[in-house]
Amino acid sequence: MATTEIVRDDRRLSPWQGTARQFDYFWTVYRRTWKSSVISSFVAPLLYVLAMGVLLGTFVHVSPGRLEGATSYLAFIVPGLIAAQAMQTAVSETTYPVMAAIKWHKSFWAQMASPLEVRDLANAMLVFTLFRVGSTCGVYFLVMAPFGVFATWWGPVLAWLSTMLVGMAFGTWTFAFSAFIDGPDAFGLIYRLGLVPLFLFSGSFFPVSNLGTVLEGVAKVTPLWHGVNLTRMLCLDRVDGSTALVNVVVLVVVLVSGWWLAIRMLERRMAT
Repeated sequence: MATTEIVRDDRRLSPWQGTARQFDYFWTVYRRTWKSSVISSFVAPLLYVLAMGVLLGTFVHVSPGRLEGATSYLAFIVPGLIAAQAMQTAVSETTYPVMAAIKWHKSFWAQMASPLEVRDLANAMLVFTLFRVGSTCGVYFLVMAPFGVFATWWGPVLAWLSTMLVGMAFGTWTFAFSAFIDGPDAFGLIYRLGLVPLFLFSGSFFPVSNLGTVLEGVAKVTPLWHGVNLTRMLCLDRVDGSTALVNVVVLVVVLVSGWWLAIRMLERRMAT
């Protein structure tokens, strides 16, 4: 009776080579399945912005001072919704897809029979997540530009980069969580107890100063608020240097710590 053995090729790849080879897998899969993500990634979020910003915004008449400098409710809400969409896209790409690669179709295990290492699997998936966040948010900015919600041309460019920082701050930690848990049941907690409260109380829909002193302080601790605040300041051209620096530092610290933890958690999972 013939037997088949998986022989691991021990030729070592540099982190860049390994990430590039594994990214090609994700890119190939995406080229074959991208149509299935058009509605959820592009159409639905834009309809949400049009409904909340354009239609509901016609009923909101307050001074720019109460909207953090925005001249209209649409200009106020658009940066917040794009930052929140960056978070949602990153979490979506690092929950069930990670669980599937480990537990269901076991592609991570098959790929480990090649010269790839665990770090390459994690890095490539996070780079692909960065691509998904960048493309989704990029479409947002392009579509909303004709509405006159951006104060400068360069602000949205920097804001686009800030949304990718937001997305990866959440994506790395979600990847680590997905690699840690045994089953998908815990994902419901992420969406119900994590994403929804963050989305509602991050300052996307209204200034967090309306929450009162205590809840305002709680909101400003969350990474999403830092992302929303940074994106809004850039879009409205009302950048406060020290506040923007704090926003960036917080997001970078969350991203780097999450990236380190994501690789450690996947190494632990693949060793079992």
